[in-house]
Amino acid sequence: MGRARLAALHGVATSYAPAPGRSVAVSEDTVVAVLAALGVDASTPRSVQEALEAREQADALRLLPATVVLRPSRSGLPALPEGTLLRVETEDGRSVAWQGPTRDPAGVREAARAGRAPDATAFSGFSGFSGGLPYGRHLLRAQAPDGRSAGASLIVSPERLPEPPERSHGFLVQLYSLLSARSWGMGDLGDLAELAAWSGRTYGSDFVQVNPLHAAVPGTHGAPTDPSPYRPSSRRFPDPVHLRVEDVAEYAHLTGPARERAEALLTRAAALRDGVLRGGELIDRDAVWALKRRALELVRAVPLGPGRRAAHDAFLAGQGPALEDHATWCALAEVHGTDWRGWPGGLSDPRSAATVRAREELHDRVGFHRWLAWLTDEQLAAAQRAAREAGMRVGLVHDLAVGVHPSGADAWAQQDAFAAGMSIGAPPDAFNARGQDWGLPPWRPDALEAGGYGPYRDLLRGLLRHAGALRIDHVMGLFRLWWVPEGREPTLGTYVRYDPEAMLGVLALEAHRANATVVGEDLGTVEPGVRDALAERGVLGTSVLWFERDWAREPAEPLEPARWRTSCLATATTHDLPSTASRLTGDHVGLRHRLGLLGRPLADEQREDAREVAEWLTLFRRLGLLPEGTEGADEADEEAAVRAVHRYLLLTPARMIGVWLPDTVGDRRPQNLPGTWDQYPNWRLPVADAEGRPLSLEQLVASPRLHALMEEVRAVRSP
Repeated sequence: MGRARLAALHGVATSYAPAPGRSVAVSEDTVVAVLAALGVDASTPRSVQEALEAREQADALRLLPATVVLRPSRSGLPALPEGTLLRVETEDGRSVAWQGPTRDPAGVREAARAGRAPDATAFSGFSGFSGGLPYGRHLLRAQAPDGRSAGASLIVSPERLPEPPERSHGFLVQLYSLLSARSWGMGDLGDLAELAAWSGRTYGSDFVQVNPLHAAVPGTHGAPTDPSPYRPSSRRFPDPVHLRVEDVAEYAHLTGPARERAEALLTRAAALRDGVLRGGELIDRDAVWALKRRALELVRAVPLGPGRRAAHDAFLAGQGPALEDHATWCALAEVHGTDWRGWPGGLSDPRSAATVRAREELHDRVGFHRWLAWLTDEQLAAAQRAAREAGMRVGLVHDLAVGVHPSGADAWAQQDAFAAGMSIGAPPDAFNARGQDWGLPPWRPDALEAGGYGPYRDLLRGLLRHAGALRIDHVMGLFRLWWVPEGREPTLGTYVRYDPEAMLGVLALEAHRANATVVGEDLGTVEPGVRDALAERGVLGTSVLWFERDWAREPAEPLEPARWRTSCLATATTHDLPSTASRLTGDHVGLRHRLGLLGRPLADEQREDAREVAEWLTLFRRLGLLPEGTEGADEADEEAAVRAVHRYLLLTPARMIGVWLPDTVGDRRPQNLPGTWDQYPNWRLPVADAEGRPLSLEQLVASPRLHALMEEVRAVRSP
């Protein structure tokens, strides 16, 4: 009982429910290991008792938690002794006496009726001084009559996140897959700007959602870069592989031999691009980066003009130590390999004297990587600017991966924030009896609270710099994550809880500052109450057509469009699922069979898949979305059925309609096939037509099939 109580105090589950009405106990070894990763010794009965006594004593003496989170309808301030004096030092430098929150529920209700988030400045609720406490991260100080004093980070957040336009549509695309006549072998930020400008002006699209553009762990010593955008080195900085080299201002000033070498690299890049678009080759991220890096090293030798130098220096100053750490890791990785856990002589510690010396010795390479971060930020800004100038009301929707690679830059620079020896994943369920281990270290909830959620806040702020919205992968991770001790099977993990009030409060604050919408990926197993909590704060969900069924009925039938939730991004598919054409024709079942991924006989899988598709086609016909006799099996029927799928999405009340770009041209190949590694070319395929022929951006925008579909989709846009 003592160990279970200790685990509960630290948010560590001792059991979990894989299905309603069923409970599975977590092994004691797992509980001990997870508590150890949180700095708590629970290995013996005596250590458990000592840890409990220490926690109880700390709680008794504590005046304030390390972080206090307030929002207009809810106070996170604990009960304080009568007569306690409070003072707030605001983030803009003011210091004021504060009386504590005195909420005005009527103000909250009035704002809700008006369809807007309550505004702290309109509240008597945050009543320390005229207008109340402003939204932001402040410092709260408390002085109790008994002599105790304490300080805490104070986060004052809006009630709800900014909302998207009432009705909008846009493309969903994996940027690397979108090659144009100017690409260097994979899609880049120039291509993104072109897609946004074209779709905004041509079809009234309001957004383009892309895969995570986070910095990857580069390949070394013959090992290729992990192509998955969901296992990055850093989520704090984008990868310069996405740069359009010719769009760097200094490129135009290359002269003499440097110009000749740059043009030779451009010729080689064209060969890479043509190999993908015409030769059936896979996207080779490492080959692309090798050429771009050499070209960028030539460009860096061109001096910056005064205005450009000022912009560069301002960016570096604004990013501060975070960029210095990232650039240092990049430089050290070039010398010692990409796994910092094996670096020599104290370099595994970002604050050691050895690291300080190495940073000085590698000054030029550190500067190169800082410069790359600035250039990438500039081109991201240009892409978002192009989107907004084209009339998009949202613009770019960036994607936040659920974690980082254990050997990468963030795990090195923020070691105190990550749980050593742990990986996040998923417990066993009906679809995967062995569970999942994603190989990504989790954030420590105690470290986040102790640091005022600084790492999380700074991460969000960086991603929202040039975005109109943010997609959060596995948004359920704001509430809890499945931790797997290193070396153990995923079945031997357990859930660890985070403070959702704090996680959502920080998210609401940063989204408010950026005026950005947030879309949560909430597919799969979702804990009861989580979707309601997200909706209450204004986080949109993700609804994929094939999963939207009336699960209260037996058998579950396709959900009528009017019964879909409003607060969501509705789509036909995602990067981890079959394309719509593949789903309609059953091609995806055959692919999984050829790769040995089916858990049942092929005939059984095909029969069930055909039944499910037929149910949807029947609904489409009943709603007048699809002509009678259309089965979706041949190419003409399949194109008509794809259009019916999107007509159906338009009938739902969803705020955002996402069109998977490959669906517009009948691409049948998934971008990622979960459960495979080298058996399938995950994350390396260009967008292709129904016959598998790769298409350039120029060919995509000229496609009659794309045009016919988007002419229907464009009708969804609200004024």
